[in-house]
Amino acid sequence: MPERQVYFDNNATTPLHPAVKKTLVEAMDLYGNPSSLHAAGRLARNAVEEVRERVAEFIGATPDEVIFAGSGSEANNTVLSIPTCPSKGCDCVMHESTEIVTSVIEHPCILETAKCLGERGVSIRYIGVDQYGRVDPEELRRSITERTRLVSIMMANNEVGTIQEIKKLAAIAHERGALFHTDAVQAVGKVPVNVQELGVDFLTLSGHKIYGPKGVGALYIRKGAPFCPLIRGGHQEKGRRAGTENTLGIIGLGKAIELRKEEMEEEEKRLRAMKAALRQGIEEKIPDVHFNGHPTESLPGTLNVSFDGAEGEALLLYLDLEGIAVSTGSACASGSLEPSHVLLAIGCPVERAHGSIRISLGRENTMADVERMLEVLPKVVERVRRMSTAYGREVA
Repeated sequence: MPERQVYFDNNATTPLHPAVKKTLVEAMDLYGNPSSLHAAGRLARNAVEEVRERVAEFIGATPDEVIFAGSGSEANNTVLSIPTCPSKGCDCVMHESTEIVTSVIEHPCILETAKCLGERGVSIRYIGVDQYGRVDPEELRRSITERTRLVSIMMANNEVGTIQEIKKLAAIAHERGALFHTDAVQAVGKVPVNVQELGVDFLTLSGHKIYGPKGVGALYIRKGAPFCPLIRGGHQEKGRRAGTENTLGIIGLGKAIELRKEEMEEEEKRLRAMKAALRQGIEEKIPDVHFNGHPTESLPGTLNVSFDGAEGEALLLYLDLEGIAVSTGSACASGSLEPSHVLLAIGCPVERAHGSIRISLGRENTMADVERMLEVLPKVVERVRRMSTAYGREVA
């Protein structure tokens, strides 16, 4: 294994911030159940509520509008189940012929849940995106019907980094009488996010995308919005999510949020500078490349690029041998040999989609990492292309 390691897969997961790691170690003695009334329980409860306040403040919510979950995927599943809940006593409303509108480039935890609901009789309407991965607000307006109860559009795409016009999309949904949810897992902590300014009813976030621990996420539920628990069996989170709270994970999330508040603005500038240098270097050093996603309205550290005549999986493996970690798409779909659904949705040909990698930078990356990538990547692409007879015929 090469002595020098470069980690360019921060959209999949981020390394723990050193200060988060220190906080987690210190919090390991906080063993009480937050639901217990004795002193140990009260200490745990106080810690959980402090983090709830911190998360709420960071996204412009109130503490009673935030609940903790086991992941962003769980929070997303919870929201999609709300308009279809048949249980009596819930504050959601079951409608016959319920319809949910979402986009074709959502994270698998949205698309697979929508597919499951569709198989159970819920009408699912999928809307497309343009060549940059953006939803057309007018197409959304046309797609919402009187049956539509929920619209779910991700704020920032995990593969190409494109950021949506969430404020405008949410306003359209509300004009048509539908609730609006955004999966902001990739956006929170990377770009400013304020639920009041966005006007959303539900928003999800996750700890391990912002240098916090895995296994903890949060869900914003606008005060007065209908809600129905996905996980039942206890009074935790005011009856909205059963199960003993992951106190340690929540404390880690809280520390990560605190650090994002301090570091995000400066980090965003630094990541955008590194991404620009990386893009320019790739354009100058490697022929027949195509960049995917919006050129300006995108996450500061996400660069998705396709190389004609090269397999993305081969590029990933050869880069890994050089100590550079990248991705060929969403980590949740990495076991699939199918081309990225996001790239196909933006009009990328199948062959080009197969030849794509995602480079996602984070707080630990430096310009030295970019220089290392620009030193290694051209050689790797050339090597993989030499193995491709099809590419050889094309350029001959």
